[in-house]
Amino acid sequence: MAQPKNKKFSDKLRHKYRLIIYNDNTFEEVWFMRLSRLNVFTLGGTFILVFIAIVTILIAFTPIREFIPGYPDSEMRRNLVRNAQRLDSLEHEIEVRDQYFNTLNSIVRGQTPESFEERQDTGGSYEEVHFARSKHDSLLRQQIEEAEIFNLSLAGNSENPDFTRLHFYTPVQGIITRSFNPEKGHYGTDIVAEGNKVVVAALDGTVTMANWTLETGYVIQIQHANNLMSVYKHNAELLKKVGNHVSAGESIAIIGNSGELTSGPHLHFELWHNGSALNPEDYIYF
Repeated sequence: MAQPKNKKFSDKLRHKYRLIIYNDNTFEEVWFMRLSRLNVFTLGGTFILVFIAIVTILIAFTPIREFIPGYPDSEMRRNLVRNAQRLDSLEHEIEVRDQYFNTLNSIVRGQTPESFEERQDTGGSYEEVHFARSKHDSLLRQQIEEAEIFNLSLAGNSENPDFTRLHFYTPVQGIITRSFNPEKGHYGTDIVAEGNKVVVAALDGTVTMANWTLETGYVIQIQHANNLMSVYKHNAELLKKVGNHVSAGESIAIIGNSGELTSGPHLHFELWHNGSALNPEDYIYF
């Protein structure tokens, strides 16, 4: 009984039908098409497959895909790539920092750093590293040593240079609590003044350092003509930045009590010439 039913269903698929279009006024046959159920299913399936293929191509290879909710646009994709690169660089920097801190911690504890142990395990030794000094390097070192041999002196010169033609501005008016004493490692003059008083530049010059240090707090350093340099330490606030040109008497900082090596609000003022510390009291009246 199953075979006749299957034949009957297949026959229905092959039965021919005619789709005719008539003129509504004259009933004249304008167009007709012979169809079967099998042809309709075949044409409909083919049309659906072609439509799906066209839509897929349009979405995959044209900007239309960016209109799909949740699909990232070009700017978002660029940000994703950029963030991935930054994340990779950040991970590398963190690894380098951790390795540096681990090595420093091992050295402080008196232990051998892991990087040294790894080099020894691979058969290498830092004792095998030799640095050869080239002829040009030796000549350059000799020239620098000859030029700087008389420039650096922490104890100061026995004879003060003559700066009588220069007019030094008083950095801050106050009371001297500690004078210049290079034998005890004090290369400047300490001046106590009123709180929040302005510190001014002693001479015209350019700011070569303006930052904070653990021992001396906020420090500003000015390079002047004639190889002179002035240093102002323990400030509460700096008013100039590195590279700024300042005039004599111009405000550069606020007197303060910053840094560990301080016992109260004051200004520690230093004056240097060719790397030698000078006594500021020989040139400035505080």
